[in-house]
Amino acid sequence: MSQPLSIGIDIAKDSFQVASWPPQVQGTWLNTRQGHRAFRDRLQGVPIARIIMEATGGYEKTLAAELTQAGYPVVVVNPRQVRDFARGLGQCAKTDSIDADVLARFGDLVQPSCK
Repeated sequence: MSQPLSIGIDIAKDSFQVASWPPQVQGTWLNTRQGHRAFRDRLQGVPIARIIMEATGGYEKTLAAELTQAGYPVVVVNPRQVRDFARGLGQCAKTDSIDADVLARFGDLVQPSCK
């Protein structure tokens, strides 16, 4: 059996970028019901420890609720805490794919609890 993954999601108004740690799942999906469904389909059979998203002015709410309803462990974290974590890793560049990767690594190392 594979090691459970931490999934990082960098979400915006129109789309969301996904990365996992250890690296296994990655990609970009539309931030729509169809995009959410396609992402859930991609997660079928993948062992997941937690899914990490930043609080982003509400863009995260629908996807977080849908993933939680589907039984996935979702954690919405403070963006400042993740930004400080990225700086600690020496990661100063900021793109959607880098942010998703940092969120996944944050989830793996910090292991924030689902509430």
